[in-house]
Amino acid sequence: MNQTRILLPGGAGLVGQNLVARLKARGYSNIVVLDKHKSNLEVLRKVHPDVTAIFADLAEPGDWAKHFEGADLVVMLQAQIGAPTLEPFIRNNITATRNVLDVIKRYQIPYTVHISSSVVNSVGEDFYTDTKREQEEIVLASGIECVVLRPTLMFGWFDRKHLGWLSRFMHRVPVFPIPGSGRYMRQPLYVGDFCNVIISCIESRIKGEAYNITGLERVDYIDIIRQIKRATNARCAIVRIPYGLFYVLLKVYALFSKNPPFTADQLKALTAGDEFEVIDWEGIFRIRATPFAKAMDETFNDPTYSHIALEF
Repeated sequence: MNQTRILLPGGAGLVGQNLVARLKARGYSNIVVLDKHKSNLEVLRKVHPDVTAIFADLAEPGDWAKHFEGADLVVMLQAQIGAPTLEPFIRNNITATRNVLDVIKRYQIPYTVHISSSVVNSVGEDFYTDTKREQEEIVLASGIECVVLRPTLMFGWFDRKHLGWLSRFMHRVPVFPIPGSGRYMRQPLYVGDFCNVIISCIESRIKGEAYNITGLERVDYIDIIRQIKRATNARCAIVRIPYGLFYVLLKVYALFSKNPPFTADQLKALTAGDEFEVIDWEGIFRIRATPFAKAMDETFNDPTYSHIALEF
């Protein structure tokens, strides 16, 4: 067993749950997850009872800091992805980050992997994009020894927010709506591949740069939906509807849902026309990317993890 002590603030979300599974598969056994999402922490405890899972609101100073003592490295995963107001983004992307950085410095933890986002290079502007940009700037200005990874839209095991939600919605409705033409180019990244990039960083201690980790295959949104339908054997019809109507429906839905899984801001981001840089991350991190179709099958048909969905 590898006793490297790894701290995962925000580790009960999509990337963290996948990362824990893959770290354990590689023999890592001293893993500590801190998160304030109680139900997702319970999922982690149930699936990985040997992992230390601590309930902690990182935006508030507290006893959670003591768990960082003696850590060999930190993978900073805490992030607010969706919400209808600005305050949760400030709290979880900015305030929590400052607090975690203070603790990293206090205990002189020698290495950090910061999980940023491709949106820092986006043409779009929204609460998530703006606060993720500021978060990355805070980390880079902190002076800690770190590497910054900027993934694009991710999918994989435990996905409640993106393709996972789309797949479950697809099984509940006879008609699946697509905004406009549906020809919005995406560069989806398999979270399993991204976790392998993180593990490569952990083992090589590469630092001093920010890397854009982009899905290697360019896939239109409508074709992603078709792949989900194929992989899950859904029977719904895929139907295009006017963009404006789709936007209004999302706005109306948000009035009745405290935490909508897909927002009007995200629709604008979907159609913004971003194309993200593709670097040779396979060569840099010495891993092999999973073909998109195979990754979709693993996402929806893995016997151990495919049936588990997180809350958001």
